[in-house]
Amino acid sequence: MTLDRRGFLAACSRAGITSALLPGVLYTLAVQAQEATGTDQSKPPKFTPEIIDQAALLAGVGPFTAEQKQMMLDGLVDQNGSMKAIRKLKLPNSVAPAFVFHPLGAAKEGSIKPCDTTGTGRGEGFGEGEIAAPTDLEELAFSGIPHLSVLLRQRLVTSVALTKMYLSRLKRYDTKLHFSITLTEERALKQAKKADEEIAAGKYRGPLHGIPWGAKDLLAVKGYPTTWGAGGFEHQMIDEDATVVQRLDAAGAVLVAKLTLGALAMGDHWFGGQTRNPWNPEQGSSGSSAGPASAVSAGCVAFAIGSETLGSISSPSTRCGVTGLRPTFGFVPRTGAMALSWTMDKLGPIARSAEDCALVLGAIYGPDGKDASVYPADFLWDSGLDWKKLRIGYLKSEFDPSEPLKLRVAEANETAEEKKKREERNEQMKMGRARRDYDRRYERDALDKLKAMGVNLIPVELPKLPYDAMTPLLTAEAAAAFDDLTLSGRDALLTEQGVEDWPNDFRVARFYPAVEYIQANRARTLAVQKVSALFEQVDVIVTPTTGMQLVATNLTGHPALIVPNGLRGDDAPKPPKIDDGDNDDIGGPGTPVSLTFLAGHYQDAKLAAFGAAYQQATGFHKLHPKLG
Repeated sequence: MTLDRRGFLAACSRAGITSALLPGVLYTLAVQAQEATGTDQSKPPKFTPEIIDQAALLAGVGPFTAEQKQMMLDGLVDQNGSMKAIRKLKLPNSVAPAFVFHPLGAAKEGSIKPCDTTGTGRGEGFGEGEIAAPTDLEELAFSGIPHLSVLLRQRLVTSVALTKMYLSRLKRYDTKLHFSITLTEERALKQAKKADEEIAAGKYRGPLHGIPWGAKDLLAVKGYPTTWGAGGFEHQMIDEDATVVQRLDAAGAVLVAKLTLGALAMGDHWFGGQTRNPWNPEQGSSGSSAGPASAVSAGCVAFAIGSETLGSISSPSTRCGVTGLRPTFGFVPRTGAMALSWTMDKLGPIARSAEDCALVLGAIYGPDGKDASVYPADFLWDSGLDWKKLRIGYLKSEFDPSEPLKLRVAEANETAEEKKKREERNEQMKMGRARRDYDRRYERDALDKLKAMGVNLIPVELPKLPYDAMTPLLTAEAAAAFDDLTLSGRDALLTEQGVEDWPNDFRVARFYPAVEYIQANRARTLAVQKVSALFEQVDVIVTPTTGMQLVATNLTGHPALIVPNGLRGDDAPKPPKIDDGDNDDIGGPGTPVSLTFLAGHYQDAKLAAFGAAYQQATGFHKLHPKLG
């Protein structure tokens, strides 16, 4: 008996087979059997009792009796394949599903309020002050946006000169750090010339006017390739400017480069190699906003736009020692950006300081009439906010000593090869614990510094929920976003082909059932509610950047500010010989550590104001790598 997937689902239901996974596995096995025998694939696949047994074993259900299997087969009918009909549409990556995730709808009613800072609008917080022109423009490479803004506004420096300086540095250091995919030099010089003319005429657009910046190359820019960092897309042209690009153009900012990302926003490996960490070029910059973090850290752009789905701003900001602001989900429109997960993708700034990030976010937030996930919340940046009135919490257990290390023990009849692998794994675990324990001292010092600033720290804990069990939502959506890549076999062109890389993830995700996807989203609703409840007790939460909070808050859509928190000393554990990209704490002596601040939905301005206060008190954001 043959059938399409929809008919088979109905037949399983009639036969009392209610496992969410079994039908998908069974259908896939039947198709594979069809391919293996060279059967005409225009015909629906054929099912047998043997295939049902194999599928049941994979799905963890059954076993079924011969009568049950015969009942299933007797109920199957031939139908046209609904999946094949949809596949024929060749849906592009830019087409979103007919559903939208809004953390507002999942949170407790009344728990979301507009940001209550007292600023007067976009771009507040920078002043004129006494300032002098540099004798060498290279002196400005690591300057913050407020400093550059004043120089430009007072016409002590031109945007053209500043742009040429950054372009020169991009060319010079890209050979070592591999953070650039495409320089937008012609576009940049035209923008810079226009900015100088407008500023001279008194038509000042705000703090980003004339400031050079870089875009993660998942943002579309007319006239330039948008490669997504992936093999097979090197020459992809998208005939539009992403909304954030349009808004930064309107703010007078100057786009100088499209920067690297790991292939399809995974890690720091792209089709041109691996983007490097300026503090230790022997290591990657982490990802997937690899180029933006590396270029900002190396003083090759004043700021950059990155993206995060599950750590892609947080991780490279940590590794490269820069400040990253992952906005509330639904604050910044993603129109014109590559879609990986429609319910988790977020665009945000990577820069030198919290204030820089706030000034950039002030130019790019708000609805654009195209991205339906964007909520019309206010962002009222005020660098003079009285942060001492804020209630500051900290995730207490995350700052406490770790649980005893549980090493693998020898087993009876262990082979020599198994013994070697066990010992290697135990050694890796010991070194990982040593690095984590070393970094923990910086996190505890941060708590002491906050207390010295007059902060009354309130202990809180992350609600205990199976956050990791919800993350298949991401890979299921990503597999749908790149469905054609898998079906066509073009996934073989991607740089990385390991067990944890996209090609395999996309294939595995095809076994994730629709029912379980919905159940995970229901669990996600609980997560949004419970994590949001924390922000009824406190305004900001201090936490190590590592740990479960990273997974939890990406699922719940809460904003995060990642700030540099000092440099490891000469006594730091040495880094592993191989950087597998899994951990951000492997930098070794002389490399940065970070701290993260969290806030309630759409409280991004308040979050940035508190982060700016911490940075003013510590000065860690002013540190930068010494490049050869």
